[in-house]
Amino acid sequence: MSKAKPKQVTPGASPAGIDWAGVGIHRVEHSAGATIFAQGEPATSVMYIAAGTVQLSVLSPRGKEAVIAVLDEQHFFGEGCLVGQPLRMVTASALAACTIIVVDRQEMARQLQAQPAFADRFLKHMLTRNIRIEEDLVDQLFNSSEKRLARTLLLLARYGKHDKPTRAVPKVSQETLASIVGTTRSRVNFFLNKFKRLGFIEYDGQVPLKINNSLLSVVLHD
Repeated sequence: MSKAKPKQVTPGASPAGIDWAGVGIHRVEHSAGATIFAQGEPATSVMYIAAGTVQLSVLSPRGKEAVIAVLDEQHFFGEGCLVGQPLRMVTASALAACTIIVVDRQEMARQLQAQPAFADRFLKHMLTRNIRIEEDLVDQLFNSSEKRLARTLLLLARYGKHDKPTRAVPKVSQETLASIVGTTRSRVNFFLNKFKRLGFIEYDGQVPLKINNSLLSVVLHD
């Protein structure tokens, strides 16, 4: 992905989801495909997605890339710096145009001590992230690639967070979906076409796509 130069925006009204009053922040706009930070760069700040979708990936010493998370708005990332992590362990990229709130490490630590409500929100984020990681591990260990893909699509479409019969999935390539699911692009393509044939998704051969609530039946089916 390209290392596009971000556009910095002067902080104005507080973004949705968090009350940033009294917190030293700056807001950065990233275009789709831009690298927000790269694996190995100094870890000096915590970031929060005010709008858009962010992909976290890791590159092995042999050059193999794996997508470990796709985060949507109202999620923190880059928090490893708070526990002494000197370098970024992953690469964060904008899957769609993003508005990112950047908080310096020292400022974030100060706010966590000074503002109990802010600290409570951050703790809930960390606990939610931990639960998600555990669920992902169980998914990888025990579920088929078809079921893992269905769950991934539901998560990307934020199933359960919006009371809608049909939800759009952010623009993400079949290669990225394959990396998240732990399978091949050809298998992802096969299952997407199968889900379309069964009426679970609306799909014209290109991502983004729309999913219907009925896709949940794939995840629940034993």
